Amino acid sequence: MKILLIIPAYNEQENIEETIKKIKEFSEEIDYIVINDGSSDNTEKILKANNLNHINLVNNLGIGGAVQTGYKYAHENNYDIAIQFDGDGQHDINCVPKICEPLINGQADMCIGTRYLDKNSSDFQSTFMRRLGANIISIFIKIFTKASITDPTSGFRAVNKKVIEEFTKNYPTEYPEPESTVSLLVNGYKVKEVPVSMNEREGGTSSITIKFWKPVDYMIKVVLAIIIDSISLRRIGGKR
Repeated sequence: MKILLIIPAYNEQENIEETIKKIKEFSEEIDYIVINDGSSDNTEKILKANNLNHINLVNNLGIGGAVQTGYKYAHENNYDIAIQFDGDGQHDINCVPKICEPLINGQADMCIGTRYLDKNSSDFQSTFMRRLGANIISIFIKIFTKASITDPTSGFRAVNKKVIEEFTKNYPTEYPEPESTVSLLVNGYKVKEVPVSMNEREGGTSSITIKFWKPVDYMIKVVLAIIIDSISLRRIGGKR
């Protein structure tokens, strides 16, 4: 199977080279594409100097636009599995086979790597406010889709070829992880979670931290987006 790691990167000069090094040490058979999302630091220079496979976006599109660019690349190059993988060192490359397995076995169309399904799987459990927000978002996903998702904001996700094609056409930009999960569930795709290990960011500043400086505001907006998406998708019979 052809497997691609989609690595969105915004101002990751402190992390991106080490992240790619760990990927290559793990396996030379897994391809990757770094989506440099209009970084204002030296991320682009590092990618070019080290001849790292990347797409350079002139303007910052945000996490949703950057990741969708990666899905379009995966679709155009006929990959069987695409994995969203952070450029900041938080995601454990050793867990890639684990999140791919349900897709390979036909048990899922998307598999989410989570810290919260088995708390012993990861020493790093994030902040209290982020865990609280994730729990509340999970409740609303359960209400509107009947599915239990413990880590709805996890960016460590693997999808099969059907979902790659879907995401090239429809991928949310505001709150991509929870909104795209809801969209898949409403459209009848199979979504599964597996416990994975995650690490603290190795350097730089997380865009998620910026979003969570007003955690209540963020949580309310995500919940509203889930409600609106669920209702609108059902009214039009599924896909946008």
